[in-house]
Amino acid sequence: MTSSSFAPDLYCVMGNPVAHSRSPAIHARFAELTGESIAYERRLVPMDGFAQGVREFVAQGGRGCNVTVPFKIDAPGLATESSARVQLAGAANTLTFRPDGSIYADNTDGLGLVADITRNAGVSLAGRDVLLVGAGGAAAGVLGPLLLAGVRHITVANRTLEKAQALVQSHSALATLQKSELVALTPQAVEADFDVIINATATSLAGAGVPVAPRVLRPGSLAYDMMYGPAAQGFLDWARQHGATPRDGLGMLVEQAAEAFLLWRGVRPPSAQVLQEMQQAA
Repeated sequence: MTSSSFAPDLYCVMGNPVAHSRSPAIHARFAELTGESIAYERRLVPMDGFAQGVREFVAQGGRGCNVTVPFKIDAPGLATESSARVQLAGAANTLTFRPDGSIYADNTDGLGLVADITRNAGVSLAGRDVLLVGAGGAAAGVLGPLLLAGVRHITVANRTLEKAQALVQSHSALATLQKSELVALTPQAVEADFDVIINATATSLAGAGVPVAPRVLRPGSLAYDMMYGPAAQGFLDWARQHGATPRDGLGMLVEQAAEAFLLWRGVRPPSAQVLQEMQQAA
């Protein structure tokens, strides 16, 4: 019996909103290039229905799930076992549903971000000053990997200062270990300028203004929005107008998807090739 006689393994991305997600196209291309038999779909779940959505998906034979806005903080609560990255971040973006009924949570966001900045954009993070805007699940998922990449200083800027302080507190031991400086501020209080600015807020999705002042940019700073497509356009235009190098989160999306695919299938897909194809098609 050939493998084609069997139904493909089922995966999805869950979020609200989720219609904009390009994850299905990315995973379909990964499957094509690696010869893996998977089906990957979008699942819109109600704001209060994430746990129920996961249960239903598992009951339908789901093998794994990517988690996007706003459920990354909720995801670890459903897991039987969590990676060290999830324990540090308090957020997960990748769930694996094991045959014995257990659920493994991981967070590939930070790995994807660091890979995109250092490999695809060719910007070294070692010894750099970074401004991370936001303190929700997206920011939480990338702070640890940014520290591990050897940055010199990170300011976490968030409208609610307490959330930024809590994120800094949970990462303070790692920052000390890495000899990195880590501080929390409100966006208005940020006076310094930075080599890399990362927008991890959902302001882009809401079409809201850029949450920080242009003074945070150095000439040629990398200004990175974790969103991609039309949602990131406002931030990218702002960065360009003020002499920074803009980059959207498409590369991060592809790279974090590659890490999830590796977790699920044991095969590393050619992420750089898929990113290039997607950029050319845009």
